[in-house]
Amino acid sequence: MPEPGKKPVSAFSKKPRSVEVAAGSPAVFEVETERAGVKVRWQRGGSDIGASSKYGLATEGTRHTLTVREVGPADQGSYAVIAGSSKVKFDLKVTEAEKAEPSLAPAPAPAEATGTPGETLAPAAELGESAPSSEGSSSAARNDPTPGAPDDPIGLFVMRPQDGEVTVGGSITFSARVAGASLLKPPVVKWFKGKWVDLSSKVGQHLQLHDSYDRASKVYLFELHITDAQPAFTGGYRCEVSTKDKFDCSNFNLTVHGEGALVTVLGLASLGVPLHSDSHEDAGILDFSSLLKKRDSKLEAPAEEDVWEILRQAPPSEYERIAFQYGVTDLRGMLKRLKGPMRRGWEKKSTAFQKKLEPAYQVSKGHKIRLTVELADPDAEVKWLKNGQEIQMSGRYIFESIGAKRTLTISQCSLADDAAYQCVVGGEKCSTELFVKEPPVLITRPLEDQLVMVGQRVEFECEVSEEGAQVKWLKDGVELTREETFKYRFKKDGRRHRLIINEAMLEDTGHYALRTSGGQALAELIVQEKKLEVYQSIADLTVGAKDQAVFKCEVSDENVRGVWLKNGKELVPDSRIKVSHIGRVHKLTIDDVTPADEADYSFVPEGFACNLSAKLHFMEVKIDFVPRQEPPKIHLDCPGRIPDTIVVVAGNKLRLDVPISGDPAPTVIWQKAITQGNKSPARPAPDAPEDAGDSDEWVFDKKLLCETEGRVRVETTKDRSIFTVEGAEKEDEGVYTVTVKNPVGEDRVNLTVKVIDVPDAPTAPKVSNVGEDSCTVQWEQPAYDGGQPVLGYILERKKKKSYRWMRLNFDLIQELSHEARRMIEGVVYEMRVYAVNAIGMSRPSPASQPFMPIGPPSEPTHLAVEDVSDTTVSLKWRPPERVGAGGLDGYSVEYCPEGSEWVAALRGLTEHTSILVKDLPTGARLLFRVRAHNMAGPGAPVTTTEPVTVQEILQRPRLQLPRHLRQTIQKKVREPVNLLIPFQGKPRPQVTWTKEGQPLAGEEVSVRNSPTDTILFIRAARRAHSGTYQVTVRIENMEDKATLVLQVVDKPSPPQDLRVTEAWGLNVALEWKPPQDDGNTELWGYTVQKADKKTMEWFTVLEHYRRTHCVVPELIIGNGYYFRVFSQNMVGSSDTAATTKEPVFIPRPGITYEPPDYKALDFSEAPSFTQPLVNRSVIAGYTTMLCCAVRGSPKPKISWFKNGLDLGEDARFRMFSKQGVLTLEIRKPCPFDGGIYVCRATNLQGEAQCECRLEVRVPQ
Repeated sequence: MPEPGKKPVSAFSKKPRSVEVAAGSPAVFEVETERAGVKVRWQRGGSDIGASSKYGLATEGTRHTLTVREVGPADQGSYAVIAGSSKVKFDLKVTEAEKAEPSLAPAPAPAEATGTPGETLAPAAELGESAPSSEGSSSAARNDPTPGAPDDPIGLFVMRPQDGEVTVGGSITFSARVAGASLLKPPVVKWFKGKWVDLSSKVGQHLQLHDSYDRASKVYLFELHITDAQPAFTGGYRCEVSTKDKFDCSNFNLTVHGEGALVTVLGLASLGVPLHSDSHEDAGILDFSSLLKKRDSKLEAPAEEDVWEILRQAPPSEYERIAFQYGVTDLRGMLKRLKGPMRRGWEKKSTAFQKKLEPAYQVSKGHKIRLTVELADPDAEVKWLKNGQEIQMSGRYIFESIGAKRTLTISQCSLADDAAYQCVVGGEKCSTELFVKEPPVLITRPLEDQLVMVGQRVEFECEVSEEGAQVKWLKDGVELTREETFKYRFKKDGRRHRLIINEAMLEDTGHYALRTSGGQALAELIVQEKKLEVYQSIADLTVGAKDQAVFKCEVSDENVRGVWLKNGKELVPDSRIKVSHIGRVHKLTIDDVTPADEADYSFVPEGFACNLSAKLHFMEVKIDFVPRQEPPKIHLDCPGRIPDTIVVVAGNKLRLDVPISGDPAPTVIWQKAITQGNKSPARPAPDAPEDAGDSDEWVFDKKLLCETEGRVRVETTKDRSIFTVEGAEKEDEGVYTVTVKNPVGEDRVNLTVKVIDVPDAPTAPKVSNVGEDSCTVQWEQPAYDGGQPVLGYILERKKKKSYRWMRLNFDLIQELSHEARRMIEGVVYEMRVYAVNAIGMSRPSPASQPFMPIGPPSEPTHLAVEDVSDTTVSLKWRPPERVGAGGLDGYSVEYCPEGSEWVAALRGLTEHTSILVKDLPTGARLLFRVRAHNMAGPGAPVTTTEPVTVQEILQRPRLQLPRHLRQTIQKKVREPVNLLIPFQGKPRPQVTWTKEGQPLAGEEVSVRNSPTDTILFIRAARRAHSGTYQVTVRIENMEDKATLVLQVVDKPSPPQDLRVTEAWGLNVALEWKPPQDDGNTELWGYTVQKADKKTMEWFTVLEHYRRTHCVVPELIIGNGYYFRVFSQNMVGSSDTAATTKEPVFIPRPGITYEPPDYKALDFSEAPSFTQPLVNRSVIAGYTTMLCCAVRGSPKPKISWFKNGLDLGEDARFRMFSKQGVLTLEIRKPCPFDGGIYVCRATNLQGEAQCECRLEVRVPQ
């Protein structure tokens, strides 16, 4: 059964649609398959439909058509089309001729499954053979007149929910019927909005769920009832039903009609995501905004691009792709930002704010963000809220107040700062959302190339840097979506991601990639047809009577079975004939061989066009009557006594059974000749017959073989001598001499034994001609071919950091070189080669030197001439669009006169994207070109479109005075002054600075000029540097001027003549004169301070006070006070203050104060929860808060527990306590975090606790 929430791959590229036709008219249904030649079956009621006078079937390429002629009421019902494992159902509805065009109802009644009669039904859901799709595309209802009998032999629905329409404020009910006759337990039904929002958590004012069971028809009825519909309810819904072993689902749509409703939601509904309302009603409101998933993070956006501007200009269908590409992590905030301009069009003007917050802000994790508003009243107090909670000033949150501007600065932003923020002024507030962009997800372990056979299981595995990261799987650049889940399965286990293909097909060959926000991993999958390789074939045997014959072969697949044949007929095993199969080795053993066993034997592997044959020769021993004195004789079939050659495969058993005769019994001597020369049959012994003396080898010595035990042994009986070698080796090859002697005579025979084996491993291959995705591999023949000709070679490659070798060819390569293709640029590879002969495949050669496929870069872009003089030309360009894995070493620049050869403009390469070409002939017309270089060589050049004339152009001098220098420039004393003014003009203009009309004098003021700008620099400014400066640029009789005003400011001097003018009661009146020096800038006011004569600690009474007299109130009776005044300007307060010389005493009246006597009260109280914990159901991956409220005195100690375990030491949980409100924050919960949570409060008066259940749901 496919996993819930996923869709199997489809064999159809175009599916049939349900239709409604008038009686008597023909009905035509048309489908298109993915490829031609696919067998398509049409069904009605589970029975196949054939061509007849009623039904017409037609096929043309990939297009298949079913025509129902002269439709009548009997033809109404459900039909289906099947191709392979894909099945699509559709309906035919027949209406009377006069009712073929029914009118639409003005508003759907709140009845069951209110599909509009006149609208065309959506495509039916596609089903696989084993189970239905979890996300079928069908939204059409099954209008079966007999709901008690299900028309779907695979699914669970008897009647599916239909699309519905309703006006704003109306009600509507969606119904689903499920067959229960075959169910032991009631089915589990879930309703969803969009892809993941479970509606069971939204039951309340606007939504109710009902279910019932009809015992007569054994049908379950499930209803979704929506009341007081709002425009935000528009969208796609889904009903899922599941039992113990089955799963089915159905999609349907709800459209809410009303004034402006369609306009508001049209763009967002096309995204397939839930919409939300800004109202603040109870829990029954369908507000899905808080449950929206964060989208995948992807390729980082260029800093200079405005993502929100791109989104505003893009069509709604592109929102999700743009959000993934530019790293927008919250689709909810994106949609809210896009709706912001529409809302602002009709919002009333604010009386508290002159400038509100932007609808949304975005910041990268770890960076700083400033939220700024401008108030209408500069003295108004503001509050900053985060998710409804007031923000307190801390090291990370800084409040700034400058005039009417109020700024909230958040430093070192983390994911916890991703929230909604509000600025509250009185009764008004403005809101915004802050989105924190997560760092890119990196690949920590790449994908591995794989080579499999058809039908085998493929599993790609990759590891990324973060758990739960969003990734995309692609094949040949095309994303693999969940609609293809029947073929592809995606698994996520922490940081590991897997792509599984259960049964690989030839069309699955290609490059697979896993893409994250920080890069991608690429691997190649090669799927080959099943081929059987024969590592060791069966060989002919010659055995004697009563001996054992063993035929053995070895194939590449250990799971292959086969049949043994004797003269073409299947061989039936018995007590004498045994057949065995161990791994890749198949054996046929025949005990006690008889003459009837002499035949042709064959092994035929099942499922492969392959036949391995060999012949069994029976060696008959003829016994003739001889006299008592008989010379010894060796009875072998060797006409003319020419040595026989016996071939044996290395590792097999060699048994030479030599019949002998003679009376008396002869003595048998086995000898092996030690020879030198070619590896051809050895020369016979010196006393052998002369006709055997044509060998190319010379015999130097003979080795006597007389061992009776061990690997090489000799066994002799009265009538035969047996020479046995267990596991033949290359050293056993040679000429063996058998000599039999008795007193009557002597006989001798030479036997040549040849041992054949697999070839030696070739030497390490050499790689050359490395390109972007290919290379040439060359190797040499093996030093020893194993005694058999080399049939060809097999080449393998692997990534350098991998351990998996991938075979590049299944047909043997005859040459000693091969061009390998389909490699990934920038990945380091190694190559190795096998040699193959008739015996089998050699050991692999050593790996080649590592190499990396690299291609040259493309041509640079936007080549332009920046400047021209009489002898120089300045060029600039941009880097090439494709650099490749080889990086970029630099650029070469060349020029040539028209019709001449190219000349290098500089030696070597330059890393810059601009250059000044010098020493050019004045007046010449030259072409320029630029190439990009990397380790693969130079790329294609880019050339100027037209020749450039080397001649300077006169340009009028012009000063480009920056905007901030057009106002008075204020600098503090001892601050540096650095005024940079760009200018234009050709040839280089002459620059002159003056102050107050006089040339600049002194070493403190310096001027630095360049070809494009001039700088006035003062290392430490003094008051004397204040004044008006003028800069002039001149070329011949043309000039341009600019004036700058510099004001150097300092702290003011203290006020003058501070005195006490009057003292009465608890008040003292002060008066002073302005300071003598105001610091060359406007005074901002005065600071008045007082100090008690006893302590002499100074306290500020007035600040930023602008008058020169004041009254200091609320002094303490009987104390003496000193007063002082500081003057202030933009630089700061004066270094000293004006201070009163004598203290001022406040007289003490003769009244004695007697304080009242109060009785001490005991406020102790045992802890009690004023607001307990409530059960929660949350979605995995979203930070969750559990809140409650407690009171008690003294302040109770708070402890949190999960399933009885203390959470105090767990870093994944954060606990907060503020004014009695207790909060437990669970960071990105997973299903493991579900359970019973307990909050316990304890003080000296007692103890209290409350608990709740937390359910963590995984989105479907």
